[in-house]
Amino acid sequence: MKAFDINDMEAHGYEQRSKNVFHQTPEFKMRVIDLTPGESIPLCEMASHVVFVRAHGEAFITVDGEEVSLTPTKGLVTEPATVSMRSDVGAKLLGIQIVPVGDA
Repeated sequence: MKAFDINDMEAHGYEQRSKNVFHQTPEFKMRVIDLTPGESIPLCEMASHVVFVRAHGEAFITVDGEEVSLTPTKGLVTEPATVSMRSDVGAKLLGIQIVPVGDA
């Protein structure tokens, strides 16, 4: 078992995002995402399903051109898609990337 508090986790910027992975298995990997006010993450082609859960702040996630606002108590599950995100006020999220069946 591994317990964690997303709000207590330190995160690096987008250029060093691989350092934000804190748990990885052949089936999935988990990372913390910390967006400062006004920060954005550019378009990214995701070949797998991704789950995003907001810990605090507000994030806008765009999936294949459709934008969703993640506010308190909201999460998002995507199929393989083109994804980007931004935050006007800052946000901290948990991202879980699911490895496609057969690729594990």
